[in-house]
Amino acid sequence: MKKYVEDLDFRGEEFVGEWTPWSPQDIRRKKGALEAARLMLNSALTAPFAGGVPSIEAHIVYGQEELEAVARKVEEIAHTRESWKEPFLYEAVMVRDSDVILFIGNIRCHETALDAGCGLCGGGLDCSYFYDKKTHRYGLVDNTDRSSPRMVNGPLCTARVGDLGYAVGSALWTAHTLMVDARPFASIGMAGQKLGYCPNSGMVVAVPVGVKAKNPYVDVNVDYHLINMDKVLDNTRKIYQTARIIRGFDYRKWIPKPKKTEEGDK
Repeated sequence: MKKYVEDLDFRGEEFVGEWTPWSPQDIRRKKGALEAARLMLNSALTAPFAGGVPSIEAHIVYGQEELEAVARKVEEIAHTRESWKEPFLYEAVMVRDSDVILFIGNIRCHETALDAGCGLCGGGLDCSYFYDKKTHRYGLVDNTDRSSPRMVNGPLCTARVGDLGYAVGSALWTAHTLMVDARPFASIGMAGQKLGYCPNSGMVVAVPVGVKAKNPYVDVNVDYHLINMDKVLDNTRKIYQTARIIRGFDYRKWIPKPKKTEEGDK
């Protein structure tokens, strides 16, 4: 039997820490968050769905450039509505503070209604509210026109949206079990959808995951898009440089000299 060194020589050490960002020890920490996100995805896929048919797709996104692109898209959406501006700008910072983002989407809510006549959508018991507002033929919805300017191109089958809720809830339960910080966001989900994540879904919810000493998604500062760790560090650099420029005298003169005592004078 052929033997592989990597299978037999199982030894080594890894230093893990969250500082400095994107350093080797921080990358090792982030890999743990990535594994947690993958297990959360498994939980989402095995959540209960109406009719017992597969309804979920997902994207796992990580990396400095990838997270920055999502954050900028959230900021772009923030300025489209005044009521969205403050919370969305705050949540863009949370994207940057995350290690991984799990996007979970429902592939049926905009295309394959449950056809159960349940009336959950608030319309008629024959699903007419869903079908009358969509292009359809032979009972099949035509979603090839993707030019809608709306963030969520409804109406959506409420029963299918409920399935998405079960999937997100299952993923969050696993996050809780694994003791990683996670929180669902509609804003980040819309941004991810605009970037092409979960391309077959009518609605997408994002679940950022963080493995840090401080939960990135709660207890944030007022004006968080202006007062966050990245901004504070950058501003500190500015103050530090300015203080060096204006000091005006030799550093050795900063050191206070001890007062001479009478005994010291003898």
